Amino acid sequence: MTPQHSHQFERGTDGPKVIVVGVDGSASSLRAAAYAAGLARRQGALLALVYIQPVMAAGAALGAPVAETTDQIAEELIREIRQATAQVKGIFDVRWEFHTFHGDPYNGLVSAADQLTADAVVVGASEQAGHRIVGSVAVRLVKAGRWPVTVVP
Repeated sequence: MTPQHSHQFERGTDGPKVIVVGVDGSASSLRAAAYAAGLARRQGALLALVYIQPVMAAGAALGAPVAETTDQIAEELIREIRQATAQVKGIFDVRWEFHTFHGDPYNGLVSAADQLTADAVVVGASEQAGHRIVGSVAVRLVKAGRWPVTVVP
């Protein structure tokens, strides 16, 4: 005997539940965050803003305050996000969380998307010319084929 399945439409459950967006303070990443916020609002999804702190062993070995600098970047990003959400509160409400992961941008976003059980990933287009030849984080995420990836120019 097979169980009966209800074929009723479930309002608000047919889209992504968790949208991961990579932010690093660049103009393209902030545009990606704005796009992802709109998508999250329309879908009723959780917006997971993710900053990947680079691990620079060589810089740390030379005594460079790498961790302190990347912590400051993360703090500045969270301050900007809180300020932006406060400005639109009541008009444009989105459930959001801020996460920091360590590593290179590609592997960090893959880890974040896996750990946060992302249904979609949004990133800004690379602003570095060399990425057109070698391949950007966005291209690598698309090729991984594990989530729908939106690249925002």
